[in-house]
Amino acid sequence: MTQPVTLGELAEKIDATLVCKTASADADTSVSKIADLEQAGPDGVSFVSGKGFLEQLKSTHAAAVILKPEWEELCPVSCLLLDDPYLGYAKAAQLFDTTPELDNKIHPSAQIADNVSIALGVRIGANAVIDSGVTLEENVQIGAGTVIGKNSVIGSGSTLKANVTLYHNIHVGQRVLIHSGTIIGSDGFGFANEAGCWLKIPQLGGVIIGHDVEIGANCTIDRGALKNTIIGDGVIMDNLIHIAHNVVVGEHSAMAAFVGIAGSSVLGERCTLSGGVSVIGHLNIPAGTHFTVRTLVTKSPDKADAYSSGSVMMTNREWRKNVARIKQLGDMAKRVKSLEKQLQQLQKNNS
Repeated sequence: MTQPVTLGELAEKIDATLVCKTASADADTSVSKIADLEQAGPDGVSFVSGKGFLEQLKSTHAAAVILKPEWEELCPVSCLLLDDPYLGYAKAAQLFDTTPELDNKIHPSAQIADNVSIALGVRIGANAVIDSGVTLEENVQIGAGTVIGKNSVIGSGSTLKANVTLYHNIHVGQRVLIHSGTIIGSDGFGFANEAGCWLKIPQLGGVIIGHDVEIGANCTIDRGALKNTIIGDGVIMDNLIHIAHNVVVGEHSAMAAFVGIAGSSVLGERCTLSGGVSVIGHLNIPAGTHFTVRTLVTKSPDKADAYSSGSVMMTNREWRKNVARIKQLGDMAKRVKSLEKQLQQLQKNNS
């Protein structure tokens, strides 16, 4: 249960203007939760981020609603007005976060090597394994069953949820959040072919995670072959993402689920990759580039822009017709070229 805040305090925290519309809700009214328009009651606050929710707004029972100034007249309850309601919602949600923290202790079942450096405020859950040479800075939280390999460093204020695995020589910055099932520092896919057989290439680099990074559940980030794989400051990653060896992800970039980036590609800062985007190896992506859903990136873009590839959903009948036409493109191109030559010859004869 979070501590209640008054609407006046909430308005100050999210940089909003409070407009009280009912006698039962004023700047001193306390709220203790945030919910959607339909579920919010007199002890809660809600928000409207788009026009599609304005109909629900009319019947809400929330104590107050975060919304744009131009929608104030449509709101039957008190308003928290600001130009970006979604950002206001994000700030408000932090005040009402009910995510539990670990107990303020090191669980007796945790396996910790003798030469681990543990700073003040570190919490370690049950059955965690901390190998030799690891450094845990102030207020780090290590979830149950998490494994941290030799000589790794976890920066202050970072949290590793249950069952995260860090291999050896991994450096995690400050205020990083890594969700369950993620593996950082596994071997990159490096093999040489010798007479038809695969010879493994040891992966001798590490992984460096910057500050204020969030990595979703069940992601894999491979260690570098010779130099480090790098995730820059402020990067956010959804669940089920794969980052191959030697990749560099620029600061404040964002990726949705099922993104895969092949080895040695470099993303500039503030790139955004929608779900299912695949980037082949050894590319350079300009800062600020956006790839839409399921884009297959096979070359380095010349400039920052929004890029797409693939076909959108259609009926199976339409799709089959289109595939049949695609198969005919080669013959059609030959026929067009032949017709162009005939036309050129006719024009030459007429002149």
